[in-house]
Amino acid sequence: MHELSLPKRWLARPPRATVPARLRPWLTDPCSLTARISARCASFRVVVLRQALDHPHPDEAILFGLRPRDLVWVREVLLLADGRPVVFARSILPRDHVSGTWHLFHAIGTRPLGAALFANPAIVRSPLSSTCLDRRDARYHHALAAAQPRPWPARLWARRSVFRLGHRALLVSEFFLPAITELDA
Repeated sequence: MHELSLPKRWLARPPRATVPARLRPWLTDPCSLTARISARCASFRVVVLRQALDHPHPDEAILFGLRPRDLVWVREVLLLADGRPVVFARSILPRDHVSGTWHLFHAIGTRPLGAALFANPAIVRSPLSSTCLDRRDARYHHALAAAQPRPWPARLWARRSVFRLGHRALLVSEFFLPAITELDA
């Protein structure tokens, strides 16, 4: 993978001047997002929106050294806290990385992917990077169409990291929906 070729819009640290104070801890905590949300609500649930072969977004393709027309496995889910969507998550797995432990990607169903990733000590996580998306990014539209917040915010903050097991990698991107700030940070 070519981490040095990351687009400049994914930043190593979210800028203090533009990130709402209540959102900053969610963007920067390197621990399991699933565990963090679960600890702050009575009922946590994963809703699988889709899991299929698809084309990566340009910045995702660059991260894996793929061409934008290459196919990858995409899993998109909503994370619900007490029935309210708080995170839209998108995971990308290159087709040739589906083997061994990464085979769990296909069989995980509605179980949290994060719980499985953090349970395996052989899996190494890259540092988090973050960005702010707006109407120009398709992921902004996918996240908000799935969550149906009213009104739609002008921007969505997101974070992502790569989980590695040997030479195989999985990208997990998490897009924070407006209701996340109603949970204690």
